[in-house]
Amino acid sequence: MALIVQKYGGSSVSTTDKIRRIADKVKAFRDQGDDVVVVVSAMGGETDRLQELADGLGAEPAPREMDVLLSTGEQVTIAILAMAMDQTGVPAQSFTGWQIPIVSDDVHSKARIERIESENLRQALDAQRVPVVAGFQGITEGNAITTLGRGGSDTTAVALAAALDADECQIYTDVDGVYTTDPRIVSKARRLDKVTFEEMLEMASLGSRVLQIRAVEFAGKYNVPLRVCSTFDEGPGTLITLEDNVEEPIISGIAFTKDEAQLTVLGVPDQPGVAYALLGPIGENNIEVDMILQNVSELTDGAPLTDFTFTVHTGDFEAAKALLEKSAADLGARQVSGESGVAKVSLVGVGMRSHANVAARMFKALANENINLRMISTTEIKISIVIETKYLELAVRALHDEFELDQPPQKVESELTPTDEQS
Repeated sequence: MALIVQKYGGSSVSTTDKIRRIADKVKAFRDQGDDVVVVVSAMGGETDRLQELADGLGAEPAPREMDVLLSTGEQVTIAILAMAMDQTGVPAQSFTGWQIPIVSDDVHSKARIERIESENLRQALDAQRVPVVAGFQGITEGNAITTLGRGGSDTTAVALAAALDADECQIYTDVDGVYTTDPRIVSKARRLDKVTFEEMLEMASLGSRVLQIRAVEFAGKYNVPLRVCSTFDEGPGTLITLEDNVEEPIISGIAFTKDEAQLTVLGVPDQPGVAYALLGPIGENNIEVDMILQNVSELTDGAPLTDFTFTVHTGDFEAAKALLEKSAADLGARQVSGESGVAKVSLVGVGMRSHANVAARMFKALANENINLRMISTTEIKISIVIETKYLELAVRALHDEFELDQPPQKVESELTPTDEQS
């Protein structure tokens, strides 16, 4: 007997027929002796519909009232699923975020969970009822409804699993697990049986949209075993755990994003504080900077100058460029340039820690395809590059072939010698 938290997203609960199938799936877990807590999103398209209602007023709504509006989507789903569960013969009880309660801070539209008072859920479980919980929402100490941001239902599920000390948190979606890369780009992409929290966090932050980043962070922090499964197809899915084995495959997956823009400022004084002068105003305007590159300084008329390049999300490109142009003018920079047609491709794998030739193999595979690299960034378990968007699919396919990611993982020994490991 296990305690399992299951989360079903918008596409999984988009119709009453799909909700009935979820009720049958939950009943099957109950029939085998498991306790189940279910977390759901709003029905597919409902959040967008509610947003359009607010937009139709023609004025920026108060964040507090916007959260009240958007939270109603999940309230519809929990009621319908609880009704469907009752029809299967398994009693259920719906819970909004504030009926549990899930206590959050007061940052509307992107609140963070501060604590969960689990007594009401435990009472429902003790009474042999299935708690059906509205994801994406919480309540402040002052009783204001909050929402956790897009994809916040994943975070709700993981937080409940941590609070209840659940055996596993299962995220049900329209894919049957985490793949080595997007199967729409590489038909030979392979479903991974297991990845570490570290790897999943990197893949989620680098473009893989299977899981929300905050949910993975939460699961890793509280060591909640996380499994990604298909809602309507049987299969083991992909398990995400803390386990880390030095004999794991070198590369676990390839993540990518097309939503990148590159900005460059040429000829800025190479002196302390220049990075802050350029990036400070951008950060103050809530624009997230990703990769950063600063060139070695050169002497021009006796004064050291340097070039500075960084990337932002495409949607922030124009605003970031305007801010950069003002800062660059104040610094007396020579030129500001930018381009939004770039993409980021990243290799991710804990096996990189013990294999020294990953970057060389990556760069060789891309060189063979005549793909030019604009920027490079590395950590212990990832290498990211920026390239022109038109080469994205070619690059992903070339790297997938180079590292033979379509093949089942083979146990490989570290390339480090005992002396290397000891030193």
